[in-house]
Amino acid sequence: MSERTVFQSIPRRHVVSCPPQASVWQAACVMTKANCGSVLIIDAAGVMQGILTERDLMTRVLAKALNAKKTPVSEVMTHNPLCVVPEMTVSDAVLILLERGFRHLPIVSSAGKILGVFSIRDALPREIDSAVSLAEFRDSVNDALG
Repeated sequence: MSERTVFQSIPRRHVVSCPPQASVWQAACVMTKANCGSVLIIDAAGVMQGILTERDLMTRVLAKALNAKKTPVSEVMTHNPLCVVPEMTVSDAVLILLERGFRHLPIVSSAGKILGVFSIRDALPREIDSAVSLAEFRDSVNDALG
């Protein structure tokens, strides 16, 4: 059985997004309504400027006591996030998430079309196990090489 791709694994095929000038409060409302943990920040030309995640809300807004209704997402989002192609395998994407400490990866086609966001929640246990095994193997090789 061949492994699923990140695009095959995502449950929603529409992009949850906000413009850069939206307030953090508006973005949080969009995320809540869509029941998702991130929102892509896309400008009027359709270009992704960044991503705002639950972690960003906690560490960059709440922990700093910023006013969510007055703070634009452009001030607290993660700029130019690492993106993956839709053909990437789920275990390779999970490996990136583990190694980089991310929770979300935007999926962008080779033509530049934004297709969605992959989350660790989209992976099956066997795909996570495969990524963890590969991460452990890489660690042991790095240790052996010094």
